[in-house]
Amino acid sequence: MAADLGTLQRLPKLIPEGVARELAYTGRRLPADRALSVGPVNEVFEDADAMLAGVMQVAREIAARPPVAIWASKQAIDYARDHSVADGLRQMGWLQSGLWDTAAVAEAIRARAQKREPSYPDLVPLRHFTDA
Repeated sequence: MAADLGTLQRLPKLIPEGVARELAYTGRRLPADRALSVGPVNEVFEDADAMLAGVMQVAREIAARPPVAIWASKQAIDYARDHSVADGLRQMGWLQSGLWDTAAVAEAIRARAQKREPSYPDLVPLRHFTDA
């Protein structure tokens, strides 16, 4: 049986193709130290407490950034995964044109001038166009 559920379609985009082929052909597992070296893992921690402390630090850093910038970054990265560089650049132009007309940019500039941490409002939840 071959790997399913999109594994063979997604894994070669996350790790070197040769490693993906090796894992697919051999059925080997990917231990943490090798996962760190080939890319799908950002960091390996000593224990669960160290892992929780590490990921919470990353979460605090992300939470301190403008929500709209994080949202746009997610959109651009997800889009670029499945599209050409030219298409990704075009999409980034559309994203940036919307981002530069926001209160978040003004708040970032004010906060920097006032030497304080910025305070960004939460994003309005997205709704599907068919939602009432």
